[in-house]
Amino acid sequence: MKRPTIADIARRAGVSKGAVSYALNGQPGVSEATRQRIVAIAQEIGFNPNSAARALSGASARAVGLTLCRPARILSIEPFFMGLISGFEQELAARSFALTLQVVATPQNEIDVYRRWWGERRVDGVFVTDLRENDIRIPVLNELQLPAVVIGGPGDTGNLAQLWSDDAGAITEAVRYLMALGHRRIARVGGLPDLLHTQTRTRAFTEVCASLGLSEAVTVPSDYTGEEGGRATRRLLINAERPTAIIYDNDVMAVAGLSVAQEMGLSVPGDLSIVAWDDSPLCSLVHPPLTALSRDIAAYGAHAARQLLAAIAGEPVKDVEEGTAHLTPRGSTAPPRET
Repeated sequence: MKRPTIADIARRAGVSKGAVSYALNGQPGVSEATRQRIVAIAQEIGFNPNSAARALSGASARAVGLTLCRPARILSIEPFFMGLISGFEQELAARSFALTLQVVATPQNEIDVYRRWWGERRVDGVFVTDLRENDIRIPVLNELQLPAVVIGGPGDTGNLAQLWSDDAGAITEAVRYLMALGHRRIARVGGLPDLLHTQTRTRAFTEVCASLGLSEAVTVPSDYTGEEGGRATRRLLINAERPTAIIYDNDVMAVAGLSVAQEMGLSVPGDLSIVAWDDSPLCSLVHPPLTALSRDIAAYGAHAARQLLAAIAGEPVKDVEEGTAHLTPRGSTAPPRET
């Protein structure tokens, strides 16, 4: 889709480009009726008045965007996104690009943000996270021809490049490790169930447990917060045949699960082994320190930023699979206590 310009507005309004500039910048030189007509046309075709100066010069915004469809409170406690953003900044700052961050409530709100950024020429490209199956954002970004890199997958992203790691391989390694320790009742506290990477992990967890004869394996969905992670842990631990090991889809939920186990008088790792996804300082600060699936999140973000900057420059960008997260054993896992 062609990005709207001042020339488009001028042609539809039957005035000069100078008159459009006067109207959009609130300067004298046009009548009030003409100004209102020009502003209405600008809004109709998706051209924001605040973008007039940049549109006239044709300059790059020197900025990229990131929208997160998560509760804003999660960002203050979620090490994954902080690590990812630090990786972005490592590459963006070196090229004098800024990062524009917007937190939204729904994927449709996210689309509205993309359209506004595109119309205002606020950003030169965007990072897309939390890919979903049949993701409604993808056709919109392809239509706008806004350079983008999808972090997560693999999935159907049209012409958009994507960067992902092998979630299925990581969950398989964690389950095999726990079984080698002697665990036969293994559970998982998953993330948001509509996200593609959550579905990949759930499917891989179910398949590896079935292949190993672990018929009692179960996944409880959650939302990555400590509160919901703690509630999910309690539901698992009050069962008569409670699990002897739990894998959590992020470190925040794993720390909450450790607290719940201790609150219920259970010993970690004697009565319960815990594995956290995505290692972070949180995993080493608690007692016992948590066994975790580790990967370099900052390097992951830096790689995504290099891809996006290349796409903005018009260079061909390919899909890339990053290395698989690997298990880092610590004090929260051990053979199950004999009963």
